[in-house]
Amino acid sequence: MVVGMTILLLVPLMMIRGTIQERQYYRDEAVRTIARTTAGAQALAGPVLVVPYVEIVEVEEKNANGEVIRKVKQDGESGQWVFFPTTMDVKGTIDPRSKFLGLHEVRSYEFSSATKASFRAKIPADENPELPRRIGQPWLNYGIADVRGLAGVPRLSIDNVDVKLERGLGGRDGSGLHARLQAPKAGEEVAFDTEFKFSLEGTETLAIAPLAQRNKVVLESPWEHPQFNGSFSARRKTIGSSGFRGEWEVSALATNAQAQYLSGRILPNTGTLGHAASDGETAVELDAVAVSLVDPVNIYSQADRASKYGILFVLLTFVGFFMFELIKQLRIHPIQYGLVGLALAIFFLMLVALSEHIAFGQAYLAASAACIGLLAYYVSHVLRSWLRGLGFAAMIATLYAVLYGLLISEDNAMVLGAGLLFLILAAIMVVTRKVDWYALGSMGAPAKTTPPPVPPPAPIAGAE
Repeated sequence: MVVGMTILLLVPLMMIRGTIQERQYYRDEAVRTIARTTAGAQALAGPVLVVPYVEIVEVEEKNANGEVIRKVKQDGESGQWVFFPTTMDVKGTIDPRSKFLGLHEVRSYEFSSATKASFRAKIPADENPELPRRIGQPWLNYGIADVRGLAGVPRLSIDNVDVKLERGLGGRDGSGLHARLQAPKAGEEVAFDTEFKFSLEGTETLAIAPLAQRNKVVLESPWEHPQFNGSFSARRKTIGSSGFRGEWEVSALATNAQAQYLSGRILPNTGTLGHAASDGETAVELDAVAVSLVDPVNIYSQADRASKYGILFVLLTFVGFFMFELIKQLRIHPIQYGLVGLALAIFFLMLVALSEHIAFGQAYLAASAACIGLLAYYVSHVLRSWLRGLGFAAMIATLYAVLYGLLISEDNAMVLGAGLLFLILAAIMVVTRKVDWYALGSMGAPAKTTPPPVPPPAPIAGAE
């Protein structure tokens, strides 16, 4: 009967887990909605110097008289050279913000940075001086995943001279900003220093692609719960109550970011933004340094983890009831089993509902206190003793306390859970160590009795 009731209670537990997952989906949809209306996860790539050119070629053509003449063609094959910076230093502060859509809070930020880069490039010389290439006006490109997040007016200076910025060029150069430069000459060495100051709003994650020969990235934030992800680990990082600081130093020898950029990979965390992949191919992201501002208590993931222990709560509670029936010889009706199991299941629904309005710890305390108080009142009548009811409530309170410890200690959840199960099994074995299970199994069988002897018939009067 206990096993059957436990299986039946899986139905409401699965329905409650479905509700939790549905609310998680609504939260993810809120993140996507805010990202569509403001700015999503941000990624930066650049600066990159792009120099376009057109080849001048000599072709042979026939004139009206059929004579072959040689003619110089000015609009030959076009192309462009891409030069990456020799050094790039990114220093910035990530200021966390919160945005709300209904009940859902979405973590956003404003990234304020001064990015410095140095270029030392040599324009290729003409292979044939008689047919020099026509070099066009180059541009300095900054790839930004979502330019809607730019706050204020960004400022770009080249060799301490301010340069006008425009929206990024389309096609393979992706979304972002660019600045036009003076056209160089063939064989000329180009050398200049840049400084790009800007503020950029984004949602949850920031990624920076290391495209220079030597890259140094320093990020600071008052947020206490960062997640360092991306393709590179921070060389130095500190995390404390005042926030975090991370430093990355990446050499071009340690990353394929430049080759990936040239092959047309997209900016990190941007979907189809950035460099478009070829038709029929899956877009692949650039290698990048990345950090995310994670919420230390995601109420839906915590509630989902808690609900996974729901069947264990019900089973242990039913085992406790069974022990009272076994030892104290108290009859407990299956409906009473079912009502107690439903109270345990509804706890998880209350936990989600309350945590959407108050802190998760407070919601857990309120939901568990309500459930424990109800069970203490009801079970004291079922077991015909307030003392037994309080003891049962103490057992449930211990389970809730252990469950909360499992939720807040992800690294030690496995060992704590295994230890809890071992202690429960040990307690059951100690309590039932002297129980005669064969005798208990025969307690409900009817007793065998010997029928009384049939008395002999009375003698008939007058018979001989």
